[in-house]
Amino acid sequence: MIKGIYTPNLVPFNADGSINEDELRRMINWLIEKGVTGLYPNGSTGEFIRLSFEERKRVIRIVAEENRGRIPILAGAAESNLTMILDACKTYADLGCTAVSITGPYYYKVSQESIEHFFREVALRSPIDIVLYNIPQFSNVFSVPVLTRLALDCPRIVGVKDSSRDFPRFLNSLHAIKPHRPDFSCLIGCEEILFPSLMMGGDGGTIATSGVVPEVVMKLYNEFLANNWNESKRIQFKLLDLINAMLYGTNFPEGFRAGMSLRGFNLGTTRQLISPKEKSDLEEIRSTIACILADCGFTEAASACHRRTPPMTPRTDTVPSGSPQFETIPSPPSAEEIVREVMRQLQAR
Repeated sequence: MIKGIYTPNLVPFNADGSINEDELRRMINWLIEKGVTGLYPNGSTGEFIRLSFEERKRVIRIVAEENRGRIPILAGAAESNLTMILDACKTYADLGCTAVSITGPYYYKVSQESIEHFFREVALRSPIDIVLYNIPQFSNVFSVPVLTRLALDCPRIVGVKDSSRDFPRFLNSLHAIKPHRPDFSCLIGCEEILFPSLMMGGDGGTIATSGVVPEVVMKLYNEFLANNWNESKRIQFKLLDLINAMLYGTNFPEGFRAGMSLRGFNLGTTRQLISPKEKSDLEEIRSTIACILADCGFTEAASACHRRTPPMTPRTDTVPSGSPQFETIPSPPSAEEIVREVMRQLQAR
């Protein structure tokens, strides 16, 4: 069963725009050492849509080679047509991945009947297990009744990843499927509701923030498993400021790339062109992210934190040396304060 925290890893680039394979390998080893449950390459956070089909397969090959079977890999296979999807499925199966993640058809709007037929055909012909990926922001949504029929009729479809931010929909999916197929994995794709989804019977999530602060997201998950729900809930709230700064402050996933660079990785330049003004704004957002990380005990980010007031000093009396100090520090700036400051700076320009 696919459960736990799967990390949608970013893709670092060289100055010429090519994939920085050495840095990608270093990133994968770092995430595994930090204890994430599984890896999720070629997700939205990994900007798969900005890579060629061959580059996407190359990313999975690099991840699989560096992983060496240590943890499960849920490989993104959201290709634009059936032939490419099945090609990806075979390639990723041969590389030893646990399952693939596939969205509904994208760009063109299609009927629910067509979506269901499409997934049934993929399930019939795929050599690897499938997790359906619901992300209506970028692809055709599949309804809960369609999902339920697919889950109950197709053994090859083993789970769903829901990034719709529609918590009632997630609950309805659990309610419709789990009583009949308890082994069907229901993963959340929105870290803001990770803890609530776990409380209601979800199996984990593909959590972009776990690529930046894997120690903290895994602590939330492990505290939940240990029935320390108050602690898990408290960490969830602590994470909100970081999530909001990285997700809403700039073009996605630039905030996550900034966060990862603050943890010591060279992400290079994104393939998405950024205007000079946006670059300037991104520097301010990067500073905000750095301040939040530094306040939470990730001292490697402190030098990039630029603010008028001195940084808060985390307590160290109850935290082992080198541990992230989310549990003992004063609260970082609220999401409202971050947004207000960004808007003030934009208006000033």
